[in-house]
Amino acid sequence: RLHQLLVRGEETRVIRLRRPEKKNALTQAMYQAMADALNAADTDPAVRAILFVGKPEVFTAGNDLEDFLKSANPADNAPIEERSVYRFMVALSSVSKPVVAAVAGAAVGIGTTLLMHCDMVYAAESAKFSMPFAPLGVCPEFGSSLLLAQIMGYQRAAEKLMLGEPFSAQEALASGLVCKVLPNEELLAYARAQAAKLVALPAASLRATKRLMKAPQADLL
Repeated sequence: RLHQLLVRGEETRVIRLRRPEKKNALTQAMYQAMADALNAADTDPAVRAILFVGKPEVFTAGNDLEDFLKSANPADNAPIEERSVYRFMVALSSVSKPVVAAVAGAAVGIGTTLLMHCDMVYAAESAKFSMPFAPLGVCPEFGSSLLLAQIMGYQRAAEKLMLGEPFSAQEALASGLVCKVLPNEELLAYARAQAAKLVALPAASLRATKRLMKAPQADLL
């Protein structure tokens, strides 16, 4: 399930993960909903910034494997461009408006990967990040092997991606993955305030700045 909210007066589109009974594990339907929400926000002139939030207890536990296995069909030859996960990551990586993320609790797998495609990331003291791809026998997803090395440096990124062990909000801050760590109760208000600052700035110059900064990643997906 996904909740979208256009905050009147702030012009911030809030995309809120809200599946607490499954620790916000992402289904294919949620990926499609997020892709649609991002694309709609990018084309809506009333929206000036986008904010991702989870629950205070958890950002997301990653993919809902049961959902993906249920829908897996060996005979399905649909091109990757038509798959909901790919549509979401393309939408997130190409959205022209500023994207802010507020992370509390666990951010597992895609929960950490998607942060590398956001513009500003703020974490609660409770935040825990992990990318357990290699231990699960799969490779890192959606450019994370390149982006994490750019953010953290090769050795730190190798440690996180090869061992797949969780790391704290303070370590994420020290390595450049997040902008600031806040007490849990202050996280959402601070992230909203940062989004409001973006809303107040000239939209055209923000889009141009983001386009220039993202240019080296244009062919990533």
